[in-house]
Amino acid sequence: MKKVIMKKVIFLLLLVTSFGYTQNTLHYNDEKGSEKATLKDIEWLEGNWTGDAFGGIFQENWNKPLGGSMLFNFKLVVDGKVAFYEIGHIIEKDKTLLYQIKHFDADLKGWEEKDKSEDFRFIKKENNRMYFDNFTFEKVSDNEVNLYAYFEDSKEEVVFNFKK
Repeated sequence: MKKVIMKKVIFLLLLVTSFGYTQNTLHYNDEKGSEKATLKDIEWLEGNWTGDAFGGIFQENWNKPLGGSMLFNFKLVVDGKVAFYEIGHIIEKDKTLLYQIKHFDADLKGWEEKDKSEDFRFIKKENNRMYFDNFTFEKVSDNEVNLYAYFEDSKEEVVFNFKK
């Protein structure tokens, strides 16, 4: 029940905080496939980041590439309480990258099934941007990153601004 309520709250917050479809995200096309890439292409994401989102404050920490993976954890705090967590990674797979996420309630109850994750295929790299299916990481500077996330349910693109 908590999971359903939290998903509804996040959906409502997305509607309130979204900026409309701004075309900073792309959708994966099976016919075009993924461009070749390695973690070296996105190692600039390493670090401890904070920002505002969904009516609260988030922390996101990315480890440096090691063992073919960049691990991250995310925490959203709203009104002084943890709203949810994410854990995931970007991995090297088949000469390209794959972005995988799992979500958890504040009490660490998983949203996805035990052996499932949300997977987002890499599309292409361009200048200071790395495009995954529905997500774009943009390096603004050494101390600032934007993450553009397209949410299928609301058909909206949301910008998360990360700062060190």
